[in-house]
Amino acid sequence: MKNDNVVQIKSYAFAVRIIKVFKFLSEQKKEFILSKQLLRCGTSIGVNIEKAIGGQSGKDFFAKLTISYKEARETHYWIRLLKDTNYLSVDEADSLLKDVEELL
Repeated sequence: MKNDNVVQIKSYAFAVRIIKVFKFLSEQKKEFILSKQLLRCGTSIGVNIEKAIGGQSGKDFFAKLTISYKEARETHYWIRLLKDTNYLSVDEADSLLKDVEELL
C-alpha cells in the first residue's frame, strides 16, 4: 500500500472499524440483519477505492470511485439508523459518521 494515498489509508482504517462494529452488534446486541448491511457497504468503500486505483482507464477509475461514493452514502444511512434505534450509542455513531463523512 502506498503511504501517500490518504483515501486508500482512511478507507482501510474505516473498514477495520466497521468490522469491529459488526462483531459488537452481532455478538453483544444480537443484531444480525442491519449489521450485515453495514458490514457489506462499509467495507465495500475501500474495496472499490482499491479497484479504482487499479483501474484500466480513466472511465474505469471514475466508475469504481462512484461506486465507492454510493457505498459510503449507504453506510452513512445504516449508521444513522443504528444510532436512532439505539443499537449504537450516540458517541459510537457520531465517531463513525465523522469518519464516513470525511470519506464522502
